[in-house]
Amino acid sequence: MKKRLKDIPKEERPREKLLQSGAAALSDQELLAVLLGKGTPETDVMALAAKLVKVIDDKGLNVRADDLRKFAGVGDAKAALILAALEYARRRIKPEGARIETPADLLPHVRHYADRKQEHFLCASINGANEILNIRVVSIGLVDRTPVHPREVFADALVDRAAAVIVAHNHPAGSLEPSAADIEITNQLKAAGVVLGISLLDHIIFSRIGYFSFLEAGMIKG
Repeated sequence: MKKRLKDIPKEERPREKLLQSGAAALSDQELLAVLLGKGTPETDVMALAAKLVKVIDDKGLNVRADDLRKFAGVGDAKAALILAALEYARRRIKPEGARIETPADLLPHVRHYADRKQEHFLCASINGANEILNIRVVSIGLVDRTPVHPREVFADALVDRAAAVIVAHNHPAGSLEPSAADIEITNQLKAAGVVLGISLLDHIIFSRIGYFSFLEAGMIKG
């Protein structure tokens, strides 16, 4: 059973935790709960925040007010607050337009997925100048694997008119060693990218403590 806000000790609730330990100590769900303030009589704020996290993961920078307002408890005011917070952060941190020169350059933009309990497979669309166009969650799987198909990876990259992509996924169990399935999907994506004219620059596996780069390991030719 998922924990409701009233079941969490006061000092561990999102707002109090933020004031005590800083915003970086909060999960994405907790950060959204702070922005939302409260839920509805039917839906606890933590449950509502969890639903919104999935939508924002899926839409990336393209999330719109209508995507958020479809949930009970999110009206114009809360949707506007969330979108304003995302845009303000984007302008300061600038993931869109950030230049990728090494695999580690992508990590600041995806590392908040490292604490997710399930594997999240991400795709970063890259333009011809090696700048980030968008980062989206392509698929969410189990604790030890994420089913993904090349068509899902390249669908939004085609819409973005990307010249290349970098894919990445978290390993909740902590090990950074690529599995046989990781190697297989990397080879599939590389081959599909050749056909589509969109290069696969790298596949990164990451956790809280580090990362593994297929490119750095010589498993993808640059």
